[in-house]
Amino acid sequence: MKKVVVGMSGGVDSSVAAYLLKKQGYDVIGVTMQIWQDEEHTVQEENGGCCGLSAVDDARRVAERLDIPYYVMNFKKEFKCHVMDYFVEEYLQGHTPNPCIACNRYVKWEALLKRSLDIGADYIATGHYARVDRLANGRYAIRNSVTAAKDQTYALYNLTQKQLAHTLMPVGEYTKDEIRQLAEEAGLLVANKPDSQEICFVPDNDYAGFIERTAGENVPGPGNFVTKDGRILGTHKGITHYTIGQRRGLGLPMGERVFVTEIRPQTNEVVIGDNSDIFTTEVVCDRVNFMSVADLEKPMRVLAKIRYNHKGDYCTITKLSDGKVQCSFEKPVRAATPGQAVVFYDGEYVLGGGTIL
Repeated sequence: MKKVVVGMSGGVDSSVAAYLLKKQGYDVIGVTMQIWQDEEHTVQEENGGCCGLSAVDDARRVAERLDIPYYVMNFKKEFKCHVMDYFVEEYLQGHTPNPCIACNRYVKWEALLKRSLDIGADYIATGHYARVDRLANGRYAIRNSVTAAKDQTYALYNLTQKQLAHTLMPVGEYTKDEIRQLAEEAGLLVANKPDSQEICFVPDNDYAGFIERTAGENVPGPGNFVTKDGRILGTHKGITHYTIGQRRGLGLPMGERVFVTEIRPQTNEVVIGDNSDIFTTEVVCDRVNFMSVADLEKPMRVLAKIRYNHKGDYCTITKLSDGKVQCSFEKPVRAATPGQAVVFYDGEYVLGGGTIL
């Protein structure tokens, strides 16, 4: 019997993943990853999320219901290094990072998989809405889930071949309604638990406040709002308060709709322009991970997403001499944001992706 460690967040998706795998005959072990640093009990109860005490309580009760062993594993060190510190550093550089992608790659997979293999497991499993297939070329790739409404493949593009070879994602074959129905049928108390929406370590959604508390005196203070030709328009609160394409909260009496078009950490400037200034047909990315292919040998037409909720647009991707990838879109895309991922799709499969420069 194959042994699988299921990462249980206390939510309905990972709970049903454990239920489905047990039904399929796997030897299932439930694990909640303790990644939160030093959170007060009241804050955890209030915010829930995927890493508070309430998550542990819910996951433990689900494991008892399913009659599977359950453990809490401490990954605080890995989470702080690869997710929280990375998040802060990226914002200080004027980027807008996606911490879930970093968490998936370095914590939920790299750290959890290593520990799971060490205890004799064959696989790890999660409640992501995605599927893992082995292709005709022998490589593993993430495949779109059956439901576009909940598809989470964008945040998984950075997984390695070894990680995918040891990964199960049973939830990807179902819609959210079907998952909740399965939870009801299994008698799981989390069947109607709402989904967590916010970044787990910034439960109040105040990113700038979190960065100021974490980085302290390293956080740049107020600077100038400028036009792209250098004309000063006013004073901003600090570059960590802004992202490309932002319109609200600028406090500029311009008499017309204006947007953040660029963030310049070297000069502590936030560049302001009109809507047309945040559209482009050319996007370059680095830190590229290829998935369904070993490498990009020639230019290729793909569907590319430049953010999690982007429906995707077609572009031609070309490997540059320095290893970066240039994406030439067939129509302009809005607010391609440095620090975010651009993910390439070849049909239903993730071809790869990288970090937007």
